[in-house]
Amino acid sequence: MFWLRLGLGPGWRRDDLDSPSRPQKGSLTLLTRGRRLLWSWWPWAIVSIWSIAERHWGWAIATGAFALLAYLLEPAALPPRYGLDHHFSIDSDEFLRTLAGVSGAPLTEGNTIEVLNNGDAFYPRMLDAIEGARRSITIEAYIYWAGEVGLLFAHALGERAKAGLPVKILLDAVGSASIGREILDTLDGSGCHVTWYNPVHWYTLGRLNSRTHRKSLIIDGQVGFTGGAGIADQWLGDAQDRDHWRDIQVRIEGPAVVPLQTGFAHNWQQTTGELLSGERYFPDITAGGNLRAQTIMSSPETGGSIIRMVYYLSIVCARRSIFIANPYFIPDPVAIDTLLDARKRGIDVRIMVSGITNDNWLARHNSVRLYGRLLEAGIEILEFNPTMLHHKTMVVDGLWVTVGTTNFDNRSFAHNEESDVCIVDRAVAQQFERIFEDDATECARVTLEGWRRRGVLARTREFVASFLEEQA
Repeated sequence: MFWLRLGLGPGWRRDDLDSPSRPQKGSLTLLTRGRRLLWSWWPWAIVSIWSIAERHWGWAIATGAFALLAYLLEPAALPPRYGLDHHFSIDSDEFLRTLAGVSGAPLTEGNTIEVLNNGDAFYPRMLDAIEGARRSITIEAYIYWAGEVGLLFAHALGERAKAGLPVKILLDAVGSASIGREILDTLDGSGCHVTWYNPVHWYTLGRLNSRTHRKSLIIDGQVGFTGGAGIADQWLGDAQDRDHWRDIQVRIEGPAVVPLQTGFAHNWQQTTGELLSGERYFPDITAGGNLRAQTIMSSPETGGSIIRMVYYLSIVCARRSIFIANPYFIPDPVAIDTLLDARKRGIDVRIMVSGITNDNWLARHNSVRLYGRLLEAGIEILEFNPTMLHHKTMVVDGLWVTVGTTNFDNRSFAHNEESDVCIVDRAVAQQFERIFEDDATECARVTLEGWRRRGVLARTREFVASFLEEQA
């Protein structure tokens, strides 16, 4: 039957999605449509085939290569456009059940969460946990760079490996490429098992754009650390100057640790072929706290970004306030619409981004380019300028918090392996709100008038950056 070949079932009508009861979010501008067409692989493939037929070998090779590049860079996950209008709020059981249903991650009871501000707080806690490990240590890291911190961790990990513990370290082959020989020799020489996630070879080109952006340290399968920070000298100190970055990690104890280990075990098995099992990695965890938490692991393998759906759902269910702190804030059209709708509902929406001290030129200019509609709606945009702001947090209605590795951009949503911890607790949420307010005192507030006055050179940079918005 024809409708079966189209993938349509009986009772399904194409105009259902366009009905007034199902409003669409994220209408695309002509510029966006043009950019996406430019980065579609099939027009270039057609030109390449035509060039081969006409024996224009230079054009055939160039357009064929660009078609391959566009195919490799194509987003693995697209945002939802419908169903982003809800009548239930953050503090409802319906919201929590929906989060669990959408993410596939249960909300677990009995957790403890410790919020660790900057390297002076989180590195000592992480190293103490490594020293106290008794069963196993697993690390999944996008960034492990050469330097003082890298060596410090290598020696600590090596000591536990020499004591007979399995120490397994999964590093992203691109993000940790600058780890250096000294650290690798220290880890390998002490018996740590180090391997690379998605190494770059000709036969792995199909997965070239898929990276693990997770930053997880799991001790004995019972204690976990995650957040924005990698293992590198940039995170030393207390964000006191431009050479020392601003970031947040959380220490988790309780059932919410299990998904971090599950995510590691999955990627470890895919990379090495080794299945992790038993008490060393998955012990019986006794509830030790009173917090409800949900650990979400997102992967492009699923064909849709779980964390993006969780972010958007929390925005549309907000009733009072939304505080977002994220270094790379490049909202897609759907995200912009959901934020604008939140502001129309009278919600206090504040967005804090890394300002002039930013390590990503592409992300910075794409972010500034998109300020206009948000500022016009009365959304407050704050640029943190003293140093690189690198943590990724969102607090909604003084009750719900997410903290983890996910940047508010298409790369994190559509290409990367990510992990976030969501916490439902007023005391923890208020702690994150206080952190946000403290950081706000170090920020410059962006005004609509100032944004409109930016010069021709800035606009030109933004226009150039826009052609790689989906890869920022």
